[in-house]
Amino acid sequence: MLPTSLPPLRKGGHATHCKRCLSGLPSSQVDVDPAKLALSFYCLGSLDVSGELEKNTRDREREQWREWIWSQQTRGHYGTGFRASSYMTAKYSTEECSDHDNPQIIMTYTALLSLSILRDDFSLLDRKGLPEISQVLFSSEPLGGDSDLRTTFCAFAISTMLDDWSGMDVPSALQFICSCRTYEGGYGQSPFGEALGGTTYCALAALQLAEQVDPLSPQDRQKTVRWLVQNQASNGGFRGRTNKDADACYCFWCGASLHMLDAGDLVDKAAITAGLPKIPGEHPVNVIVDPYHTYLSLAAVALLPPNSSEGASWALCSLDPLLNATYQTSSWARAHIPAPKVDDDDA
Repeated sequence: MLPTSLPPLRKGGHATHCKRCLSGLPSSQVDVDPAKLALSFYCLGSLDVSGELEKNTRDREREQWREWIWSQQTRGHYGTGFRASSYMTAKYSTEECSDHDNPQIIMTYTALLSLSILRDDFSLLDRKGLPEISQVLFSSEPLGGDSDLRTTFCAFAISTMLDDWSGMDVPSALQFICSCRTYEGGYGQSPFGEALGGTTYCALAALQLAEQVDPLSPQDRQKTVRWLVQNQASNGGFRGRTNKDADACYCFWCGASLHMLDAGDLVDKAAITAGLPKIPGEHPVNVIVDPYHTYLSLAAVALLPPNSSEGASWALCSLDPLLNATYQTSSWARAHIPAPKVDDDDA
């Protein structure tokens, strides 16, 4: 049975946990150390969307985080971007470009947003080398790796933030997105794959970032909305796949997808907060808290807030569903990441 009222949202507790993970991973999280840059984005994103970044962090801490993120910018044979962490980097390497230290497109997306959260001026960004990494569209890394809608979305998001689409073959990318659509109305990770909530979000966000006019026919839109709505479980959470258990992260992936389709009013917002634990209904003592589910849960609440009568603690910063960041952060990214405009008189 769902609760009739919500307890206060413990923003300070979430902020403390995220700061702890930024300083050093607890034992429950060490397995994600190779993807530390993505983990940092989830921590910083939680602090940003909850409004706790300025309240609970010091200037020196934010500067240290900026310095560490910039230290992950690397040049590969196929362009410039950011690596996941320095765990694979030789301490005294003299190679300008290493096959073992390539930038990764998903990490580049999270790095740009993390630096935007920290309000960096991007004076250190290699803008000329960045579009090249988007040319390796269907792979997370130039010499191999995942090839699916996640990397496609990241390429679209990077091009949007950079305001430079020269590295993208947009028609081919749009064709690839369409090929991932399933009979249910969702989108699989790759062609002929099972419909997933996360990759459905990636497909819909990419289509809107490319500013496609009416990317879905009315019939296709209706089918996608129906599939997404049916994935909200009785415990309030969302399933990522048909007939699977609900998981907190899908409250954002499916909820944001419905929001982008102008169907957010079909979400049971009063129930969605009950589905925010990693496994809805499980007692918090038995749940291992992690930054990924913390951030996506907060992002879901920011995008689909409960009734205002639940109290001020549940009020979060407004979220831009296309870039998956607060509107203040996405505006900063769009304003500061592109190359400065040069007037004809100055050229």
